[in-house]
Amino acid sequence: MNMLPAQIRDAERLIRPHIRRTPVIEVDGADFGLPGVPLVLKLELLQHAGSFKTRGAFLNVLSRHIPAAGVAAASGGNHGAAVAYAAGKLGVPATIFVPSVASPAKIDRIRGYGANLVIAGDRYADSLAAADAWIAQSGALSIYAYDQEETLLGQATLGLELERQDAWIDTLLVAVGGGGLIGGIAAWYRGRVKIVGVEPEKAPTLTAALKAGHPVDAEAGGLAADSLAPKRVGEMMLPLAQAFVDRVVLVPDEAIQHAQQALWDALRIASEPGGAAALSALLARKYQPQPGERVGLLVCGGNTPAVQY
Repeated sequence: MNMLPAQIRDAERLIRPHIRRTPVIEVDGADFGLPGVPLVLKLELLQHAGSFKTRGAFLNVLSRHIPAAGVAAASGGNHGAAVAYAAGKLGVPATIFVPSVASPAKIDRIRGYGANLVIAGDRYADSLAAADAWIAQSGALSIYAYDQEETLLGQATLGLELERQDAWIDTLLVAVGGGGLIGGIAAWYRGRVKIVGVEPEKAPTLTAALKAGHPVDAEAGGLAADSLAPKRVGEMMLPLAQAFVDRVVLVPDEAIQHAQQALWDALRIASEPGGAAALSALLARKYQPQPGERVGLLVCGGNTPAVQY
């Protein structure tokens, strides 16, 4: 898929009235035991509905024809919350299918935004099959979580926004699930910064796809299973990753959990596991920056109960 910068700018202008310009904070890496490493955190967990997914959700609802049956989506949780939020704000009916592993925080958000929630199966693939069946029956518009042009373009606006806020980042660490976020960001930067994907060891979807040369089924488990564990990455994002992603690193669940705690201890940021994955790559030394390298981290989701800390 060839997403042009002009398309991303057009997408950003369309959704701008409906999304937050989330803040960037620069911190000393020493706060996380990484002296000499300037860190730039993009706090996308402060986006409406708690994650970057709201960007793609709004672009879908604003730019496509909505049938009487409304919209439908399958989600590990964050995409569903984002679609429910966007649909609710724009007066569109929404039906959201989630697996049983979806966190209570995400389920509560979806219901709170007024969508019809259906728990279908134990993993994202099960919910996707149920959503597809409902779409075929009802005529609802499918809003796919990552492998869809509008979704990728919406997520790409995060890269545009971040570059406007901080144009001096050398390397950007991005969590990977289905690949919509890293694919969109890669399409925006197009090699201007080094982009490193971060995946849980128990959900190596992009790692497997890059090795095979095409999307393939991979293990789909682990601590971040509700956000970073589809069976495979999207077809549309893979060429973008092949062209513009420098590498992908794998992190254990323990490192993700450690990063969650570190974000809370150092900055009082309550991140969900997927949102802390980028930082975990640094803390686990899976990515080791050069002295003085300016490293950007996307804290991409915060749908987690803060009381766990």
